[in-house]
Amino acid sequence: MTKQSKLTPTRAIPRQGTSAVAFVAEPPDPDDPLLGFDPYIHKQPRRNAITPDRQRRFIATLAATGVVKQAALSIGASLEALYKLRLKPGAEGFARAWELAIDAGIARLEDCALERALLGEERPVVSAGKLVTTYTRYDTQLLLFLLRQRRGHRYAAPGKAPVRDDEQSPDEIIAEIDAQLGRMRENWLKEQKRGRDEAAA
Repeated sequence: MTKQSKLTPTRAIPRQGTSAVAFVAEPPDPDDPLLGFDPYIHKQPRRNAITPDRQRRFIATLAATGVVKQAALSIGASLEALYKLRLKPGAEGFARAWELAIDAGIARLEDCALERALLGEERPVVSAGKLVTTYTRYDTQLLLFLLRQRRGHRYAAPGKAPVRDDEQSPDEIIAEIDAQLGRMRENWLKEQKRGRDEAAA
């Protein structure tokens, strides 16, 4: 289970937006099995070689943030060097740990999506440029999407056979996520327009 993040979001409305845990979590402990992989050992390491210690720090940061670029910056390595290292014979342990670290970030994102679907998102009501009150908005599309993904045997769309995750191709999963993100963006833009219209009234 992911430890609670120390990151404190700076929001005017405490419940507005996604939980900070979705973005940054505590790095895994040094004895975490994730960091117990067999690192790539350079036969003749250069001064800037990505040593086993740097490989483990990269994986720890990647597990905490889910962002490859941020993890690369944390050890002062380029993305190109890391991707090359990942493909080298003997770097299979590093490559597996990389995938597991990304999975940890996806799991946090999924938890935050569930939180938002169940608890809603606090939205401001602004009049004449001042915050008047707030209301809780529930994203029905997100809720249905999560139900279909997690309980497809009960909540599959009409005329569509339920599909388990292991029966979907990566392209199908990405297309479905992209479609859902598109719908969420459209809803967000509508909410922003409604807020502007109310403020102008």
